[in-house]
Amino acid sequence: MADDYGGVFGAFPYAFRHSESLVFKLYVLVGALASVIVSLFVAFGLVVLIGQTAAVPGGSLTLSRSFYVLVGLFLVAPLVAPVLFVARRHRRSGSDSRYDLSLALAGFVFMVSIYVGLVISVPTDLQTAPQPFTLGPVTISALVPVVELLYDLPPLYGLVPPTACALLVYGVHRVLR
Repeated sequence: MADDYGGVFGAFPYAFRHSESLVFKLYVLVGALASVIVSLFVAFGLVVLIGQTAAVPGGSLTLSRSFYVLVGLFLVAPLVAPVLFVARRHRRSGSDSRYDLSLALAGFVFMVSIYVGLVISVPTDLQTAPQPFTLGPVTISALVPVVELLYDLPPLYGLVPPTACALLVYGVHRVLR
């Protein structure tokens, strides 16, 4: 059997070609873009951090730089995990559109959880008053109390949504494999 799967980078086109789920194919595209964007933010942030602390001798700064990379890994890994899980499953046991769809939905939920975690962790002096969302003639104000609630939470709670949703991605894989 010819195997056109080539590791992490090859998993994206492989999973895209072999999946029958259109939602999963959309996730492959959006997940790849999100992974690249998050990786670039982490890489540029690390360059800035190193530039700001270059004159300071090692010690705890070396640990903070390593921690920065670790946080980036914890953000990117759950973004690419659904694609890797699906590519592996297609290589080993064939297609299952329910599995593909479920992992795609879990991946999208993880993306939203990153945003929710960022909203929770916004410093008080940078928070803006939430405004109703207007889409043409329709105004949606249901999100205003949600944003206010998220702003009121302690910033450390911003870790909870991405962590829970990363576990959800793994849990979906474990349950449906």
